[in-house]
Amino acid sequence: MKTTQDMQKTVSRKSPNARKYTEVRSREHLLTEEVEAMREAIKKNGGRHAHRDSTLILVIYRHGLRVEEAANLKWEQVDFASGNIHVRRIKRGTPSTQPLGGDETRALRKLQREYPTSPFVFQSSRKGPLANDTIAGIVEQAGKLAALPFPTHPHMLRHGTGYYLANKGVDTRTIQAYLGHCNIQHTVRYTELAPGRFKGLWDD
Repeated sequence: MKTTQDMQKTVSRKSPNARKYTEVRSREHLLTEEVEAMREAIKKNGGRHAHRDSTLILVIYRHGLRVEEAANLKWEQVDFASGNIHVRRIKRGTPSTQPLGGDETRALRKLQREYPTSPFVFQSSRKGPLANDTIAGIVEQAGKLAALPFPTHPHMLRHGTGYYLANKGVDTRTIQAYLGHCNIQHTVRYTELAPGRFKGLWDD
């Protein structure tokens, strides 16, 4: 059992990181226009894997994927005939089948033509899945190329999904199912952030 002194030591160890964390970013989600800016920057300056990396960012954002979920995404989960993608969740999350947008379908078809030799959608030069650190580096570099005023990481894309849906007025249960949350309390954070719920409180 932890003593009060032990708990104080734990807090003291975490506090410097927590302060640094809030100094680096004022929010932990990306906006749609920021995601598009990152994708465009990657397309212009991303090198030989530009299309792969741009598509990676798009799919993570549209489906609220965690890094590991994106890394392990396989072509067998993509159904071009029905225009759907089957999302397998980690952390005991609830899987779901979600529609693909037209831009996603076109990007994925092109990606499959460029990388036809692996079962993984986002493959490395060795034809295996991208490493988690590689995905994190791609997202970080995209943020830099887009000249965003803060460092970016992949989970900001997932948070951006929840924020976008909440701001659009999607109900909490639907967002929970879309993101695969077991606990709805993890979903409520997005509805709390959405400014739309405050509209109409003041007369113009």
